[in-house]
Amino acid sequence: MKTRVILASVLLAIAGPALAQEAADSTTAVKAADLPNPPVVAGDVSDRPYTVVGQITAGVRKATLFSKAVSKEKIYRELWERGQKLGADAVIHASFGDSHISAMSWGQTNATGVAIKFSDAAVAGK
Repeated sequence: MKTRVILASVLLAIAGPALAQEAADSTTAVKAADLPNPPVVAGDVSDRPYTVVGQITAGVRKATLFSKAVSKEKIYRELWERGQKLGADAVIHASFGDSHISAMSWGQTNATGVAIKFSDAAVAGK
């Protein structure tokens, strides 16, 4: 019993900062000039008006049972590719959950985001 409590404490100590960072990212507003490449953020764009183009959903899969977990970068790239197909300048409110095994995948992570198009003439990142 004592071993389980210690193990749980160690796991929480390791995972806690990562979970806190993800939560902080989701509430942070960024400026359009500070958008990363690809322009996908968990927060909102605070300094430029935009129009919502559409809601984006993506399922990103691992190749095999033994492959590494899907990275945040890969998930954001997939969201950006889908946003580009809609003509978006950026994707905001990006979020994703834990991987799960499905009938067609050894590990799939579902992600969502909102594709936006900036209202003014200048486009961020171009």
